[in-house]
Amino acid sequence: MTTHEQSSPDRRISVVVGVPADKHVIGAIKNVDSTIDVRHDRPLDPAALRRMLVQAEVIFGIPAGTPAQLKELLDGNAGLRWVHATNQDELERLQNADLSDETRERIQLTGPGGSHAAALAEFAMLGLLTFAKQGQKAKPGTCASPGTDRPSELAGQTLLVVGLGRVGAEVARLGKAFGMRVMAMTRTGNGQAPHVDELRPARFLGDMLPVSHAVVLALPQNEQTTGLLGTGAIRKMRHDAILVNVGHGGVLDGQALIEGLEQGQPAAVLLDAYSAAQLPGDSALRSMPNVLISPHAAADTRQENARNTERFTANLRRYLRGERLSGLVLPTA
Repeated sequence: MTTHEQSSPDRRISVVVGVPADKHVIGAIKNVDSTIDVRHDRPLDPAALRRMLVQAEVIFGIPAGTPAQLKELLDGNAGLRWVHATNQDELERLQNADLSDETRERIQLTGPGGSHAAALAEFAMLGLLTFAKQGQKAKPGTCASPGTDRPSELAGQTLLVVGLGRVGAEVARLGKAFGMRVMAMTRTGNGQAPHVDELRPARFLGDMLPVSHAVVLALPQNEQTTGLLGTGAIRKMRHDAILVNVGHGGVLDGQALIEGLEQGQPAAVLLDAYSAAQLPGDSALRSMPNVLISPHAAADTRQENARNTERFTANLRRYLRGERLSGLVLPTA
């Protein structure tokens, strides 16, 4: 690949910000080097944004679109050299896009790393605390009636963390800080697991669900995890269990969840991710009193955005010097 240092000293580097960004993000990117031209959504209409993206050398954030549109964008821009995904959904779309071999060879791909772990783990604990303190049938801003649905404590309860990446590991740490007994499930059940009392492989999920007062899903979507929590798994959950999904929406079968909630399994749910890209407006989940829904924005905090921007600008300096980028991710072949 031709690096910035190998090219003409007056060459301009086109960095396109493909997602909404505030002036602090734009300013931080501009301040990296005087040779950088930053173009971004102000907001612009989709056609104008597309014209910018097909001329970019570097893209910070991929706007929503179909897999075919993403393939056309990346395959069709011969000058594109690096794409940085600002969140996990973008990263997974990029990794799984049906890109040409030439594009996969040409483009360097980086992602947010663990910058979103703290925000998502705090959000998961918010769900557990909300239902524990306000009652499992209560919406935020209401109080449980004395003697009917009394508040409970997290301490002494069993928390099952499904997936021990950076998000899952942080959920385990916070759960242990609240005095919970922490179990965790990974594909193999091997490896180091700080703050986890019991680590088991995926084949034992059915044994762990019936003894878990709280279940937090923190998994990406792949062939092994798609629909992992379906009808069979949900029927094994406790009637007083709280379920939180801060992983990929495809891990949880939405229809099976609705049917389970109607039967009282689980008792309450907090969702930041759904099986569809967006939760349908007429979904029964929207009207259930024991369901809390986030617009898939739990990780979109000021601190997370600052960390992600710092990660990108540090890599941008490496890119200009012709150095290897930090945190490179390979597309899925």
